[in-house]
Amino acid sequence: MSRPRRDRTPIYRDWTLLQLAALALALDQLTKFVVRQTLEWHHSWPVYGFFRFTHVQNTGSAFGLFQGNNLPLLIVSLVGVAVLAYIYRTQERPGLLMRISIALMLGGALGNLLDRIWQGHVTDFIDIGPWPVFNLADSWIVVGLLILAWVLVVHREKPVEAIPDNATAYAACPICDGAMISLPNGARCADCGVRERFVAQRQQDLPD
Repeated sequence: MSRPRRDRTPIYRDWTLLQLAALALALDQLTKFVVRQTLEWHHSWPVYGFFRFTHVQNTGSAFGLFQGNNLPLLIVSLVGVAVLAYIYRTQERPGLLMRISIALMLGGALGNLLDRIWQGHVTDFIDIGPWPVFNLADSWIVVGLLILAWVLVVHREKPVEAIPDNATAYAACPICDGAMISLPNGARCADCGVRERFVAQRQQDLPD
């Protein structure tokens, strides 16, 4: 007898999303560390040009807005992380684009949040023309928001279908008990990625 299938996979067990968020966070922190170690505050490299690296200590929000509000913005960042977890939880079976958007925003929000906690400001360094100086975390958040808007307003991802009733397959992953996502010839675990094939059809569906 197959085990009952869970309705939702919690965000802390979505390894694809978590790994992408961790990668976004690591790249953000690495680039900020390199800038702090190699470029003095308020200095730019190159000195002139449309695209430069400029070391800025930002006590405001993304792109230099709301300067001098580090503590309120720290609280806003915490709320933002909770909102992302809630958005994920409201999805019956989030599609790939939805998971990518949440992962990027989560990695970006955590990146700037760590700066605010440990430094009291956010390190910005990407200086493009007249645009306010920003960092990779800001970029992740903006790209994630654009993808999320595309999913919710334009694209509207088709929900992942449940495993057909006429197929014999695991209702839950035999390895980690995660939820199984339907594939044309079987199912894949949303958590650990293990695959299972449909092994038979119901007797009434078999040819005489």
